[in-house]
Amino acid sequence: MLGHIAFIAVMVGLGLSLPFHAIGDVGSALVVVGVIGLWRYTWAAINFGRAALFLKWVYPARRARAMAAYAALPTPAHAYFLVTSYKIEPEVTTRVYQALFRAAAASAGGATVVCSVVDTADARLIRNIFDRMAVDTSTTLLMVDQIAGTGKRDALARSLRLIAGEAPTRRDIVLFVDGDSCVPEDIVAATAPFFTNPDMGAVTTDEEVEIRATDMPLFRDWFMLRFNQRQVMMSSMGLSDRVLTLTGRMSVVRADLATNAGFIQQVQSDFIDHWRLGRVNFLTGDDKSTWFWLLKNGYKMGYLPDVASLSMESQPRPGFVDSALTLMMRWFGNMLRTNGRALSLSPNRIGWFTWWSILDQRVGIWTTLAGPISVLLGAAFIEPLALPVYIAWIMFTRYTYCWILATVRMQPFPITYPFLLYFSQITGAAVKSFVLFRLDRQRWTRQSTRKARAVSLPLGQRLQAYSSTFSHALALGWLTLGVVLLSGIV
Repeated sequence: MLGHIAFIAVMVGLGLSLPFHAIGDVGSALVVVGVIGLWRYTWAAINFGRAALFLKWVYPARRARAMAAYAALPTPAHAYFLVTSYKIEPEVTTRVYQALFRAAAASAGGATVVCSVVDTADARLIRNIFDRMAVDTSTTLLMVDQIAGTGKRDALARSLRLIAGEAPTRRDIVLFVDGDSCVPEDIVAATAPFFTNPDMGAVTTDEEVEIRATDMPLFRDWFMLRFNQRQVMMSSMGLSDRVLTLTGRMSVVRADLATNAGFIQQVQSDFIDHWRLGRVNFLTGDDKSTWFWLLKNGYKMGYLPDVASLSMESQPRPGFVDSALTLMMRWFGNMLRTNGRALSLSPNRIGWFTWWSILDQRVGIWTTLAGPISVLLGAAFIEPLALPVYIAWIMFTRYTYCWILATVRMQPFPITYPFLLYFSQITGAAVKSFVLFRLDRQRWTRQSTRKARAVSLPLGQRLQAYSSTFSHALALGWLTLGVVLLSGIV
């Protein structure tokens, strides 16, 4: 409480620091902030409104219809759990597979668990966990597939082909689960009914997070804030039944689609052809590949806000900022590599709100950066007091946003949230602008946390890197020029 009081006091003090006679000068410096702010806050309000509508009325009605339709089926769905494990601590693996085997045993239509592992120790541990389960696993088939460590995409494709060999039916489901995520015991009963809708291709769920006790509290707060924001955005997109991502930690796909040859090929060998970078083969972002295949083929992708998996996260780097940047590089790289081709799809096919939301992923980069650029230029060339007023405005808007966000889960928030929110917005936009011109840069972070050694690149790759830097600098230059002209600074 004292932190909140101090925050408000500083905010008011900064807001009152501007003399009345200087308001006119500062106003011209902040015009871009006002215009962009109006758009961003309107967009946020639209998504909050859609999320509230979905959570309170639309989703409960959809769930009731799905449950009734599923209860009328003569045979329940068979669940195929596809799990990938690589360099994960044995303690985490034990918890993950215990939860998974309990969920498999609870599946009314039986279950098949396909575990893709590289290490013999992991294979032995998983079999040992299965043999020691206290629940009845007689209706669960365990398949441990030990493979060469050629990457997650190869592992997923091989496992999907194994599942295809089991001849799944239209009513069955495939649950994609990461090796550090725990599924709820009733996951099959909670998700399978939604596939009674013939247009539903996949569903994804809410996420809870568990941070190691040795990690920084700030890192935990940052993740909790992100998951609260995720609940709002996913619920908003869930209203249209087309979410913007199928969470790699735990998503469910209709079995006949997941075992489609085209789907498997997209997972294993996805790529884009870029006008400057050439062919960019995807290393990370398999969940974006599955999402895009379903999107382009016209399937709906739903969101279940009352079902949650548990993700066990850890800092990939010792410091908070370094960890956040590392994760953002991977997250936003995956998003932007798929963004362009998703935009090329017809809005009439995927829905206008979905298409506009995909476009906003790009537009939001530049609108977010334009605000601080405008204020810094205004403070430097017009009125230095524009800076404390801007800081007060940022404190007010982010604090208000956090209170509204808190109503989603009806939980109070720590005073770190407004600072972390602004950090995520500005740093995230900067990282997105960096990645947008370097879509060929990819690297896993959760399994490998050491920084790569600097190596001498071939001439062609060095020239490509120089062109990326030039294009990025040119885009930022045009953005700054636009801000200068709109603000009337010159």
